[in-house]
Amino acid sequence: MKIADLVQSADWKAEKHVPVIEAPDKVKAGEKASVEVCVGKEIAHPNTTEHHIRWIKIYFKPENAKFAFEVANFEFTAHGESTEGANKGPVYTEPVGKAVVKLSSSGTLIAEAYCNIHGLWEGYKNITVE
Repeated sequence: MKIADLVQSADWKAEKHVPVIEAPDKVKAGEKASVEVCVGKEIAHPNTTEHHIRWIKIYFKPENAKFAFEVANFEFTAHGESTEGANKGPVYTEPVGKAVVKLSSSGTLIAEAYCNIHGLWEGYKNITVE
């Protein structure tokens, strides 16, 4: 079995686990561009001690390149845990992250997210560099 066999994907508008990438469709080479990623954009994902998004990673695969590059890694470590019990804690981390990138070639942004119950999920967005 390969890790790729474990990754799930779907339309983020109908599936709450798919990471959604918000970034410009086109950017100028070498200029800063904001990339935001979240899980639960259209349909809210639970954020409880029992069921939550643990992390999201963003990668960039340039066109005509063999390998992707890791861009950002976001960990979400507070899900209402407390010594008083599950979901009684004072803080919950929402599964949202932002990175600022400079690209020199067109390619694909890929986001991987991990749900502690439903495993690995993937989303992507093409981006053109002018």
